[in-house]
Amino acid sequence: MASKSDNKNYKVIAENRRARYDYAIESDLEVGIILTGSEVKSLRTGQSNIAESYASVENGELWLTNAYIAPYEPARTWGHEERRRRKLLCKAKELSRLWNATQREGMTLVPLVMYFNDRGIVKLKIAVAKGKKTYDKRASDAKRDWARQKARLLRHNE
Repeated sequence: MASKSDNKNYKVIAENRRARYDYAIESDLEVGIILTGSEVKSLRTGQSNIAESYASVENGELWLTNAYIAPYEPARTWGHEERRRRKLLCKAKELSRLWNATQREGMTLVPLVMYFNDRGIVKLKIAVAKGKKTYDKRASDAKRDWARQKARLLRHNE
């Protein structure tokens, strides 16, 4: 399989960079997303935001809530709602695993990255995560700063 850098169709549309800071990621999953034509055209121009969005399992279906996709100006007559709920596609076994994680274990489904895959289809990577406490965030900050200092020291010693 071709790597992501080799493939001309692979393109990151939106990334939730704050998710790894606010949540401890347990596992991640690639899911499909049901979109309208004007939403896909808007995504091709790169106008979206998933930083404030979340996913949830409701009535045996997986939904993405509060994801922003800018309106596509040429399709303003038959356009789309910017922050509508969008259905996510995954296998039934994965859906039951996600439901168990959210309902029984108290986890959260956080979107990490929205991208066009190698075939040019919009995919979303969601993570099963647990919220970090303030002291966890401070510990991860300290660990990241120490790794940065260590790399700087090793680079100067060579």
